[in-house]
Amino acid sequence: MAQNLVGEYLRARREQVRPADVGITVTSSRRVAGLRRDELAMLAGISTEYYTRLEQGRDRHPSAQVLDAVARALGLDTASAAHLHDLADPAPRRRRAPRRSERVRPSVAQLLAAWDRTPAFVQGRHLDVLAANPLAVALSPLFRPGTNLLRAVLLDPSASGLEHDREATAAELVAVLRRAAGPDVDDPRLAELVGELSVRSDLFRRLWARHDVRRHPGGGVYRVQHPQVGDLELRYDKFSVADAGDQVLVVYQAEPGSRSAEALALLSSLSDATAPAVRTA
Repeated sequence: MAQNLVGEYLRARREQVRPADVGITVTSSRRVAGLRRDELAMLAGISTEYYTRLEQGRDRHPSAQVLDAVARALGLDTASAAHLHDLADPAPRRRRAPRRSERVRPSVAQLLAAWDRTPAFVQGRHLDVLAANPLAVALSPLFRPGTNLLRAVLLDPSASGLEHDREATAAELVAVLRRAAGPDVDDPRLAELVGELSVRSDLFRRLWARHDVRRHPGGGVYRVQHPQVGDLELRYDKFSVADAGDQVLVVYQAEPGSRSAEALALLSSLSDATAPAVRTA
């Protein structure tokens, strides 16, 4: 039987909406988490019978208007609503080419090597670090080429001492991975990663079951307790690499004149400037 991706997503999101948040007063005990199907159908302006068919996978061709109405009723953001549309109308399946490692273009590798005072790395579709300059590796072992960021955050004991908020970091990475995967349930690399983490991490199982999705954030603040130079607070920015699929370039910078800038300069002097800038994962 074909997977009911739309139904799984709608049910997970429905269970996360508190009735009070959408103006529904609860006057008695409830046996369901979040909204009931009839409540969501009412908010979306569709019949309970039709919504039930949609969630149970008995109607696999909802209109864009219906999906938009359901997305609004669920309070989905832009990325989550787009994910719902992708699940309902996936691209035609093609014969999958043999699995190959993602490659970083030489010009991008040269750029990383040139930034000897700026930590930077490239990550791939499944959150694997594909390439990094020496200062990025010195900043965190998580950024060593060949590392899967999500696996490291969830399973590597040493990562817990480097991440100020491990659970929030894991939640963001899981949501980014689910958004990148979309309806492509036949992706062998994704299946391998999700299978391993589902067995080994309770936190991953909880986060994956939420069906949260998120595009790569454009930037943010990275706080790290570094064993050599102490606490660092860095701004990071993420840039899509042109014509490279889902590859993302991540760049870290400190506020000029700040204590973090001094610590980053010290780390740069301590790092191995002769280390290779690129290694294919």
